[in-house]
Amino acid sequence: MSRAALVVIDVQESFRQRAIWAYGSNPDIVGQVDRLVAAARERGDLVVWVLHSEPGTGGVFDPANGHVRLIEGLTPVDGEPTLVKTSHNAFTTTNLQQVLTLAEVSEITVCGIRTEQCVETTTRLGSDLGYRMTFVTDATMTFPIPHRDLPETATLAEILADPRTLGNEEIISRTEYALAGRFATVRTVDEVTGALTGVRS
Repeated sequence: MSRAALVVIDVQESFRQRAIWAYGSNPDIVGQVDRLVAAARERGDLVVWVLHSEPGTGGVFDPANGHVRLIEGLTPVDGEPTLVKTSHNAFTTTNLQQVLTLAEVSEITVCGIRTEQCVETTTRLGSDLGYRMTFVTDATMTFPIPHRDLPETATLAEILADPRTLGNEEIISRTEYALAGRFATVRTVDEVTGALTGVRS
């Protein structure tokens, strides 16, 4: 009998250490993810937690600095694996596929940070691997993206003031357009939690 899984990607303290956190698309990311987790547990789905790590870099994703941990308010329970990745997608540098195979998972719901980066990349690869993917946009979070020609030394103020900076709404829209009908079904937290608990929304 096939099973479903919820994969929570990079909802970690590392991002809160950056000044741009205040300009994120989803201030209630923890609350939204928690709703998905509660519904998945109620149904008996597997919940998998993924963290991003960049050892030896000295930055906020370097585990030596103590920020590679879930944001307060999110806590795995017994039987829920926590995987640590060093790639953008959650498959390549972890044993996620093995975990899913052993659990006989065929459907995956994804959420987390960042919308267009690790969450989208995981969704695309999951689809290519044959999983039925659901992308829950309002349980993801992203941040303004500077133009490629802007110097790496640009300040946050300069990034936000640059008319070429890609804003949160445009990032989210582009991601949904790219994924829907190709790599995933795009849904809301309300839709997914209603389905998981057997209530139509």
